[in-house]
Amino acid sequence: MTNVDEVGKSSGSARRRQVVAEYETYLRLERGRSPHTVRAYLADLSALFDFADHRGVELAALDLATLRAWLGDRAAAGAARTTLARQASAARTFTAWAARRGVLASDSGVRLRAPRAHRTLPGVVSAGDAAAALASAASGAAEGDPQAVRDHAIAELLYATGIRVSELCGLDVGGVDFGRRVVRVLGKGDKERVVPFGGPADAALQRWLAVGRPELVNEKSGAALFLGARGGRLDPRAARTVVHQVTGSVPGARELAPHGLRHSAATHLLEGGADLRVVQELLGHSSLATTQLYTHVSVARLRAVHEQAHPRA
Repeated sequence: MTNVDEVGKSSGSARRRQVVAEYETYLRLERGRSPHTVRAYLADLSALFDFADHRGVELAALDLATLRAWLGDRAAAGAARTTLARQASAARTFTAWAARRGVLASDSGVRLRAPRAHRTLPGVVSAGDAAAALASAASGAAEGDPQAVRDHAIAELLYATGIRVSELCGLDVGGVDFGRRVVRVLGKGDKERVVPFGGPADAALQRWLAVGRPELVNEKSGAALFLGARGGRLDPRAARTVVHQVTGSVPGARELAPHGLRHSAATHLLEGGADLRVVQELLGHSSLATTQLYTHVSVARLRAVHEQAHPRA
């Protein structure tokens, strides 16, 4: 026979699953969070619930003390500051939503704070190494292999625009304006922006559309600009592999992930004299403070500009 405690536990689990399903819908449809962010927030929420269960705290009784104890437990387990900051954000987002929906009597996470995350920068390659990597990709695409042609176009476009790999994979053929040399990008929060690209990316894209994409296209392709080996829209994981291979093709150069290539593009723009707010717009940053992380120009560059510009240098 099923005892009363088991019935209560089963009922609580069903209620929690319903709440999580509704919360996931809220994150995806109302907040416009990316699939990656939704997965991360739900994983954090699952970890929080497990912790609360272990302490005998039911969902409706989730309070600030439990939230703080959970973060403390994560910190003691060795979680990085960036992870703790994300988990605190996930908890606050959930409790604010849960309070509005009546799941919680009040927003218990409104005063939850985590250690400030250290903003670390990804690796960066020199402009010379970037050019060498792209030349290597162009050489590999010379014989017309569809995937090699695609990989060259991916690398050229990412470096030319500094767009995110998720934004690249979301591009449609109609989103490229060759007349004005711009791509229409759908970024975080479903915000659309227009980003220019130069001659090398133009040529690589034109070749991909002329001789590469037609070889891979099928009924699964739809309007996707970049396609995977089976003809569907290119997956971000496959695009990351492409970037690692292209940047790793230059002996002695740093192998980069797509964010490193984005960082390199932003750094080279700023070192070339681009205005910080223009770079902010190109990268799709909502805050100028985020873009300022890219201003780590070398001491040699600073000295050269100082000597050129300052009357008392």
